[in-house]
Amino acid sequence: MLYTGVTNDLQRRVLEHKNKINKGFTEKYYIDKLVYYEVGEDIEGAILREKAIKGGSRKKKIDMVNSFNKEWRDLYDEL
Repeated sequence: MLYTGVTNDLQRRVLEHKNKINKGFTEKYYIDKLVYYEVGEDIEGAILREKAIKGGSRKKKIDMVNSFNKEWRDLYDEL
């Protein structure tokens, strides 16, 4: 399962997912590993990018992660 979201504090948000603080999609599907991220300058651009990623095929999303993090290792500790 892949999850796409926008946040102004990536470390905090990933930690919330790891600790199952927020109920919903990420808790239901045990999503707690950061394998890809992008840094943006403004919220409007980030939301547009999120929508573009969500609108893409699963293959495009997998290819995007593979181009950034071929081993799909958890990037949380590298933040």
